[in-house]
Amino acid sequence: MRWDNLGDTAAAPADIALFGTDAVTTRTFDTPEFRGITFHEIRARSILNRVPGASRMPFEWTVNPYRGCTHACVYCFARKTHSYLDLDTGLGFDSQIVVKINAPELLARQLASARWEGAHVAMGTNVDCYQRAEGRHRLMPGILTALRDRANPFSILTKGTLILRDLELLTQAARVTEVGISVSVGFVDQELWRTIEPGTPSPQRRLDVVRTLGEHGIDCGVLMAPVVPFLGDRPEQLRATVRAIAEAGASSVTPLVLHLRPGAREWFMTWLRAHHPDLVPRYERMYADGAYAPTWYQRRITRQVHELAAEFGIGPAHRGANRRIPVPEEPSLAAAPEQLTLL
Repeated sequence: MRWDNLGDTAAAPADIALFGTDAVTTRTFDTPEFRGITFHEIRARSILNRVPGASRMPFEWTVNPYRGCTHACVYCFARKTHSYLDLDTGLGFDSQIVVKINAPELLARQLASARWEGAHVAMGTNVDCYQRAEGRHRLMPGILTALRDRANPFSILTKGTLILRDLELLTQAARVTEVGISVSVGFVDQELWRTIEPGTPSPQRRLDVVRTLGEHGIDCGVLMAPVVPFLGDRPEQLRATVRAIAEAGASSVTPLVLHLRPGAREWFMTWLRAHHPDLVPRYERMYADGAYAPTWYQRRITRQVHELAAEFGIGPAHRGANRRIPVPEEPSLAAAPEQLTLL
C-alpha cells in the first residue's frame, strides 16, 4: 500500500513531494502531549480490512483508524507497516501518525452495504485505537456508534485509558451485540515499562481500566503481552503480574511471549544493545529461527501463567468464547451470529 491508495483530498505541494499523493493533510500541534508528533490526515477509501487467510488471528475483519502509534513500544510488530508508506519504522512509527479522519462515516457506509454480512470486527490489533491521537481526533465514538447502530459484534484490545471515555457507548453496544474488551499488560515492572513502552499509561493505570470496567458490569480480559525473555519472565515477576491482574478483577489472562517480526526486530535489537548489551547474544540465539521464541519456551511461560492464574482465581481466555458485557433484561434490537473473540 502507498499513500495514493489511501484517500482523495488535496494536500500541500510539500506533502505531494514527500508522499507522492494528493490525499494528505499534514498537521503539527505545539502542545506538550503532542510536541514532536506529526499527524498526516487522510480520507481513506476503505476502513474494513480483511485479515489474510494465513493469519493466526481468530477473526476475519479489522478496523484501524490510525497507522503509527505514540505508545512507542519498542517491540511493536506493526512497525513494518510504516515502511509500506515509505515512512521510518523506528522513530517515524512513534511520531508520524496517519489519521483516517473519515473512518466513522466510512465504516457506517460499509456496514450498511448489502454485501456486508455482520462479521466480527476486531480493533486494536495493529496499532492502538486509543492512543494519544484519539484524544484529539475522537474517531472511536463515531466508530462505536456505527457498530452499535448495526448491532455488529466487535472487540477491542488496548493499552490506553481513554477507552473509559466511551463507557456509555460500549454499554449501549452490548445491549444489541457481542462486545469483547481486553487490556494489554505484559508486566508490572516499573523500570521495564518506562524503557520499553515509554508512551503508554503505566501498567497500574491500565489495570485500573480493567477494574473500572468491571465495576460498571463490563467483563475485561487481560492479554499478558509481551512476556519479555530474560527481562520480565522471572517466576517472581510472573507471579507479581498475574496477582495484579487478578486483583484488578480481570475475567481472564492470556500470556503471549514477545515475538520479533521484521521491522520490529531491528528496532528492538537497537534498544537492547543500548539498554541490555549483555542480553544481545541470548536473544540472537533464542530468535535465530525466526520471529517467535522456541516452542518449549512459549509452553513453559504459558504453563506458569495458567498455574498462577488458577492459584489467584482467574482462568485463561478460551478461544471461541465471547467475553460479553452483561445485557440488561430488555429486548435486544437485533440478533447477531456467534463470533470468535479477539483472543
